[in-house]
Amino acid sequence: MQMQIVEANGARIPQVGLGTWELRGDVCTALVKDALKLGYRHIDTAEMYENEAAVGDGIRASGVARNELFVTTKVWYTHFEPAALLMAAKESLAKLKLDHVDLLLLHWPNPSVPLEETIGALNDARARGLTQHIGIANFTVDLVRQAAELSKAPLVTNQIEIHHYLDQSKVMAMCRHFGISLTAYSPVAKGAVMRDPVLQQIAAAHQKSPAQVGLRYLVQQGIVVIPRTSKPERLAENAALFDFALSDAEMQAIGRLASANNRLVNPSWAPAWD
Repeated sequence: MQMQIVEANGARIPQVGLGTWELRGDVCTALVKDALKLGYRHIDTAEMYENEAAVGDGIRASGVARNELFVTTKVWYTHFEPAALLMAAKESLAKLKLDHVDLLLLHWPNPSVPLEETIGALNDARARGLTQHIGIANFTVDLVRQAAELSKAPLVTNQIEIHHYLDQSKVMAMCRHFGISLTAYSPVAKGAVMRDPVLQQIAAAHQKSPAQVGLRYLVQQGIVVIPRTSKPERLAENAALFDFALSDAEMQAIGRLASANNRLVNPSWAPAWD
């Protein structure tokens, strides 16, 4: 399996990872194991997903050496006070049965806890060896700026909703100003790509699926993608993105589909979006 690496502030992130949101138990363990056997090296989980133990089981079942893997987990926003954040990070490691993760993220902003305290605790987790790198998720333009300026260690990614229907150009520009990579969740817009006539036409020209075209559109911009699937047969398809390229005209045609209003993930605790 071909795989590209995105470099950001000292981190080397495999550009295609397996998202594990909503995967549980034996299904999650089997998907992680199968993905790693296929050649995936980036696995994304989170405290809130309640599947870190299953992810860890899949990692061990795969037989892939730990030093070949890039494992990401996320601290839930209710655990952003310093002592709670460190405890949450340690509990995640205990569930994963790992001595560290490669990347520890703040899952959502929490205005109830001063960002300076939370970023300080995130840096503390890194200094203690609980994680090699640190980052953020679902941070807006201003929050990215604040977090980057407050952090002693460089932030390596902002994990946000990115797909061809959602214009995220403002926050993407701020991240790139600080050398922070973008990691896209919901990169195929919860399957909407499969029904899009523009992507269907481009896919037919490349003998690829519309989902592969949607993912290629992102990776061609240097974005990390973490598509989730519960179907083993989709694993290879979701990673087969590096044996074709979209033309400038095709990239522009897909780009014209974006709007600031096409957000699919907008929970009650979300920040005021840009």
